[in-house]
Amino acid sequence: MHALDRPVWETLTSHHAALSEGGALARRFVRDVNLFAAARDDAPESLAALADLIAPGETIFILQRPEIVIPPGFEALKQAHGVQMAAGRAVTVAAADIQIDDLGDADAPEMLALATLTEPGPFLARTHAMGQFRGVRLDTRLAAMAGERMRLPGYTEVSGVCTHPDFRGRGLARRLSETVAAAIQARGDTPFLHAWTTNTAAIALYEALGFVHRCIVNVAVLRRVGD
Repeated sequence: MHALDRPVWETLTSHHAALSEGGALARRFVRDVNLFAAARDDAPESLAALADLIAPGETIFILQRPEIVIPPGFEALKQAHGVQMAAGRAVTVAAADIQIDDLGDADAPEMLALATLTEPGPFLARTHAMGQFRGVRLDTRLAAMAGERMRLPGYTEVSGVCTHPDFRGRGLARRLSETVAAAIQARGDTPFLHAWTTNTAAIALYEALGFVHRCIVNVAVLRRVGD
């Protein structure tokens, strides 16, 4: 099995181990960083270890290529398919005509507000700690951003791509996506990303940037049953 087939497990046990909790059979991100969690495999003991990490009433996200086995004691709030894409060539960055800034802790409240409004995927108070994020400010407001999420040996995910509704139609998502992807390639990693299979506009954008379809992934939002 390729590492990208279970990217959540691979990132939790490598680059993001310090932002996770769990053990050899299952891990999750700490609660203010992200909602993703993963078992090492679908063996009963691994799924039981995953369940032990989740409190009753808590919600987690599962993302992997294999079919998702729902652990006992969980209910599925959502199940869907996504497409996983990886850069198939060098990503080129257009000539600079807008200012792109590095984002950090001081920008966290604005980043969270933008992600909450536009819903690019699970984004919490410290999701920005997963990697480098970049943004564009217009009229002193954070108009758009994109950054890095999962990171495993040789691969880094482009994620958190979103634009405020007031500033759409200006190509900001493309500029930020190519900037983040090119920086990932510059350090020797292959950029990859995920999109819902129904998000044809995003898929077309990523194809134009040089990303190619790798596989369909299964995504589930699970809630631990209980009070």
